[in-house]
Amino acid sequence: METRAPFVIVGAFVIIAIGAVFGFVYWLNNSGGVGKRDSYHIAFEEPVPGLLTGAAVLFNGIRVGEVTDLGLVPDQPRAVRATIAVEQHTPVRKDTKVGLDFQGLTGVPVVALEGGNAGTAALDEGGTLVAEKGAGTSMTQAARNALQRVDTILGDNADNLHNTIANLSTFADGLARNTPQLDGIMTGLERMTGGGPAAARKTTYDLSAVGKFDEPRIPLKAEFSVSEPSAVARLQTQRFLFSPDADHSGFDDAQWSDSLPILLQARVLQSFENYDIAHAPLRSEPGADSGNRLVLDLRQFEVQMEPSPHAVVSFSAKLVDSANVVKAARVFQGDSAIAALDPASAALAFNSAFGNAAKDLVSWTAHQL
Repeated sequence: METRAPFVIVGAFVIIAIGAVFGFVYWLNNSGGVGKRDSYHIAFEEPVPGLLTGAAVLFNGIRVGEVTDLGLVPDQPRAVRATIAVEQHTPVRKDTKVGLDFQGLTGVPVVALEGGNAGTAALDEGGTLVAEKGAGTSMTQAARNALQRVDTILGDNADNLHNTIANLSTFADGLARNTPQLDGIMTGLERMTGGGPAAARKTTYDLSAVGKFDEPRIPLKAEFSVSEPSAVARLQTQRFLFSPDADHSGFDDAQWSDSLPILLQARVLQSFENYDIAHAPLRSEPGADSGNRLVLDLRQFEVQMEPSPHAVVSFSAKLVDSANVVKAARVFQGDSAIAALDPASAALAFNSAFGNAAKDLVSWTAHQL
């Protein structure tokens, strides 16, 4: 009895081991991930670089099987036929899309299946799916094809590209030669649109009305008005004018307090007020031609450089009655030397020249009225 006991134990162990092996095989085929599979064929109309037997099959990105066979088609040199085995119940339909995907840094190719419409009939086991055009093209191959097309385009248009580059070079040279002018244009545009840095503020100079007259004074017996002086375009400015015309240091940042005709009218009116405030003239309004009018025309208001710098103020005056008849006319002029050629000294000389001419104008008008 004791001799037979070990043989019974050994036999039982062998039977249990064989049962465990069969159980493992059964589990592996049904529940371990390699259960019953459905096989389908895939027709590739282009090369499939790198695809191997055993490569994974993905459905909507999830692994469902692998490639079980690859083969060529004798009468179609570019075609490739593949057989895949996927898990049972994978929803492979007749409109399921087929392509190749390249995964990882090494670009390992896998077969990629994608969806299909729910209303489309399921593909029978053993059926064939046709891969999309270009499914076998990897990113590297796609980049290579794109570069080949670019190279072809560049080759076909080499002369045009050469001419375009030459024209750009000529244009760039022209811009370089005209940079100062372009800077001036851009600065002008900025000022016109209100952009850029604010313009430097200019120093403003003014004329002084005549305050002292010779005695005895003749009263201004008749009412009259003083019109705004007429003047050529050159004199309708606030700049200091020179004859001959030239730029002089310091005068770019200087200006008169108003345009020369308006400034002359204002100071003439003030001079008449200083002479006889009770009978001083009014400012003539546009279109109001009734009554006596003193009509002025500005002729000169400039610095004359020859023989030495001196300020010259010259204007004509016409005394016109209500019927537009000229009763009297005369030209008045003042001249004063400029001590130094700078705005302040020039302004003093203009004050003196204007004062002499305006004093004569007021006395002459008083006698005519």
